[in-house]
Amino acid sequence: MKRILIVEDAASLRKDIIEMLGFEGYEAIGAENGQEGVEKALALKPELIICDIMMPIMDGFGVLAALKKEPTTATIPFIFLTARTDRLDVRQGMSLGADDYLTKPFTVQDLLNSVKARLEKKQQFKQAADQRLDNLRGNIILALPHELRTPLNVILGFSELMVSDASLLDTERTQEMARHINTAAHRLYHLTENYLTYAQTELITSDAKLLERYRSGYLIFPASAIRHYAHEKARALERDKDLSIDLLDVERIGMSEEYLKKLVTELTDNACKFSAAGAPIRLTSQVDDAFYTLIWRDQGRGMTPDQIANVGAYNQFERRLYEDQGSGLGLIICSRLAELAGGRLTIDSVLGLWTEVAVQIPRCPQGAENE
Repeated sequence: MKRILIVEDAASLRKDIIEMLGFEGYEAIGAENGQEGVEKALALKPELIICDIMMPIMDGFGVLAALKKEPTTATIPFIFLTARTDRLDVRQGMSLGADDYLTKPFTVQDLLNSVKARLEKKQQFKQAADQRLDNLRGNIILALPHELRTPLNVILGFSELMVSDASLLDTERTQEMARHINTAAHRLYHLTENYLTYAQTELITSDAKLLERYRSGYLIFPASAIRHYAHEKARALERDKDLSIDLLDVERIGMSEEYLKKLVTELTDNACKFSAAGAPIRLTSQVDDAFYTLIWRDQGRGMTPDQIANVGAYNQFERRLYEDQGSGLGLIICSRLAELAGGRLTIDSVLGLWTEVAVQIPRCPQGAENE
C-alpha cells in the first residue's frame, strides 16, 4: 500500500483528502501544520507528500526546503495545494523543487490523476536507477577479474621467484624484480581507483542528492592546480620534458579540486601512455562566457572513429574492456565527470598521427554561492 502524507491546516479539507485517497487503496496520513509534516515525513518516509502552502508554524515552502536538505526525503515527490490567487507562490514552489501543484478547489479526479502521475514517475525513476546499478554490478563482475589478472600475475610471478630462488639472486636482480612488482602494484591500485570512481559516477547519476552535491563543488583560479597535477603525472611516467602547458585562468569553475585532479591526471596519463617517449604533448585552454575548456593534444597512435564513439557508449562497457584491456576506462570516467558537471568531453583524432581531447567545464558566475 502506497503511503501518502497530507500536510494541510484546514481540518475538513485534510479529512476529505485522506478519505478520497483511502477509497483508492492508499494509506493516507495527515499533519495539521508544516512542522508536524516535516516530523512525520522524516519518520514515515512516505511515497508522496501533498502540502498546502499557507500554514501556521511552518509554511509549505519551509516544509519543502527542510525535506530537500535530508537525503532520505529529498527525492520524495511533492505536490503543492494552492488557491487560485497564489500563482506566484506556485512558481516559487516549483523553483524550490516541487513536482506539481493542485489549485483549490479541485475535484477527486484532479487529485487522483496528479497522485497517480507523480507515483508513476517516481517508479519509472526508481526502475531506471535500479537498472543502472544492475548494469554496474554486472559490468564490474565481468570485467574486473580480467583487468586484475595481468598485474596480479606479475606480482605473483616475481614474488614467487624471489621466495624460491632467494639464495641465487644478486642485489641487482632482486632490485629489478622489486621494481616490476612495484610497477604492477601501482597499476593494480590505479585500476582499483578507476573502478571505484566509475562506480561513484554511476551512483551520482542515480541519486538526485548526490548529483546536487557534486554540482555544488567548485575551484577558484584552477590553472595552478591543473599545471601541478599534469606535471606530477608526466614526471611519474618520465614524460615531463615532453609536456608543455599554456593555460588561461578564470576566477571559478564548477568542479571540485578532487574531481578536477582525477580528470587532469587521467587525461595526462592517457596522452603519455599512447604516445612515444619524446613525442610532444600540449595542454592548453580556451575560455568563453559559459565554459573553461582544457585541451590535451598528443602525437601518438590516434583513435579510430569507432573507438571514439565507444567512449560514450556505456552499455558496451564490458565488451570494450575485454577488447582494449581497459585502455578506455579513464576516458569514460573523464567523460562522465564532465557530463555530471554540466560540460562534456570531445575527441578528435587521426589514426597513427595525433589525438586531441577537449573537456568543457562550466564556469561559475562571480559571487555564485556554491559552497
